[in-house]
Amino acid sequence: MMEDSKLHIAMFPWLAFGHFIPFLQLANDLAKRGHRISLLLPTNALLKLKHMNLYPQLITFCALTIPQVEGLPPGAETTADTKNLDGSLEVALDGLQDEVKNILLQMENPNLVFYDFAYWIPELVSEMGCKTVKFTVFSPTLLTLSLTMSKSKGKGRAVTAADFMEPPAGFPSDSKVVLREHEAYQLSCFVNLPSNRIKMFDRVVEALKRCDAIAFRACNEMEGHYCNYIATELGKPVYCTGPLLPEPPREEPFDDQIARWLEKFEPNSVIFCAFGSEMELEKEQFHQLVLGLELTGLPFLVAVRPPEGSSSIEEALPEGFEERVKGKAIVHGGWVSQSLILRHRAIGYFVSHGGSASMWESLASHCRIIVAPNRPDFALNARLMAEELEAGVEVEKDENGRFFKENLCNAIKSVMGENIQKENHKKWRDLLLSPGFADNYIDSFIHKLYELLVQ
Repeated sequence: MMEDSKLHIAMFPWLAFGHFIPFLQLANDLAKRGHRISLLLPTNALLKLKHMNLYPQLITFCALTIPQVEGLPPGAETTADTKNLDGSLEVALDGLQDEVKNILLQMENPNLVFYDFAYWIPELVSEMGCKTVKFTVFSPTLLTLSLTMSKSKGKGRAVTAADFMEPPAGFPSDSKVVLREHEAYQLSCFVNLPSNRIKMFDRVVEALKRCDAIAFRACNEMEGHYCNYIATELGKPVYCTGPLLPEPPREEPFDDQIARWLEKFEPNSVIFCAFGSEMELEKEQFHQLVLGLELTGLPFLVAVRPPEGSSSIEEALPEGFEERVKGKAIVHGGWVSQSLILRHRAIGYFVSHGGSASMWESLASHCRIIVAPNRPDFALNARLMAEELEAGVEVEKDENGRFFKENLCNAIKSVMGENIQKENHKKWRDLLLSPGFADNYIDSFIHKLYELLVQ
């Protein structure tokens, strides 16, 4: 296919907003250059993401009807609707095969199909003449662990925590992106959960093995050595899309109450804390979080879901907390526009869970970075930022993975003033935002897609 003809790409992400949004961000970057995208999304998600489609004349949303399967709550379409502890959402994903195939056939065969967890896509499109790309929003370091797990299982033994703590042969020897013991144990328990269906880690490995090429939301300057390892292990092309930083949507809402409150404060004086739209903290950890922020003496804005067992954020607050921080803090239990808040002049510190979107948005922001991960994949992002890039700090935790208010307060205070984290963060921010940096990644990615099509 000649590069002067435009691509038509179908995209089918995993049923989670943390996957929908990076796929849509990539779609926007491709459509900006005239390429046509068909993005397959559940019906309700389609409506919620409509305002983020910056090129509706080139990006078509294709509605999916999520099948009702045993264990899935009525009307559930995404991980936001269910904790998916029984894997029922994965069963629903697999139940979409016929619908996805019909949609793709109606498109008159796109050039490429991007997917992440739907490992069956390559076989599904094998007769359509499409090339397949596994586009993953996770760090390449997590995929290296998936390959490690696969090798252990291939030897006929259960996966252990040690499998995730020892770097495999050929892995970058100077890597500081490693799991702590409690995180490795948590991951090994997840992998070894008994199940009569294909497990999530097996899905990831099969998706890696079956695709024609792999694409990461990553930059070679930061994670290129991990991408090279995966390319060598699997013997197939691995591409980086760059950071995929969000462009401000044309009509993105900003809560009026929060906006007015932020205007009261000096530049870079407010702590913003957000832990993603789906994470629910245990009540004790929620208390340590807000009390740790209070200990800093700085004004702060918290946007987290009500903790486990609480119907509202207000009922979960520690006794006397609201009176003590009145006027100086907002604890919000609903959705907020993280990217807009991070751009506000009053925000000077960002405490996050280390999710992929938060990692990239924090590196591109002017805020000091503090990370408190509570999942192994988030922990790897935290190690990348705090240990390898040295652009932020990670909140210290005990051997059970819990932090205390003093740990959080100390982490925030450690990034105040002039320090190595500020210097390195500025270096990486300047690189990410330098003219042409992100555009060059996308242009190079598109060029490699054309090369893939003629192989």
